Amino acid sequence: MSPDRLSLAFAALADPTRRAILTRLQAGERSVTELAEPFAMSLPAVSKHLKVLERGGLIGRSRVAQWRPCRLEAQPLKEAVDWLEGYRRHWEESLDRLDAYLQELKSKTTKKRKGKRHGRKK
Repeated sequence: MSPDRLSLAFAALADPTRRAILTRLQAGERSVTELAEPFAMSLPAVSKHLKVLERGGLIGRSRVAQWRPCRLEAQPLKEAVDWLEGYRRHWEESLDRLDAYLQELKSKTTKKRKGKRHGRKK
């Protein structure tokens, strides 16, 4: 995924209304009117959200007579997840190193306490 396309996908995902629209599209194609139902906004406002999602490659539109159904395009989501995966691995490895270090400190502290109880110094 090119950085421009990735930026467009993340920009589209930045808004909770657009994320809710994508959630609704998981169940299948929907018209603009159907997508607008749960939102307290005008059809033109919903259409603007759909244009942002379409620009981000997250939805597609087709035409069936007067009906213009919208459908989820999941590939850009997969590409975004793949990009994020590297960062997830980075943080998991960092947290694993931190955990190992904390376990080492805990072990050293426990050994010092045991040594003091038995009258020994280390």
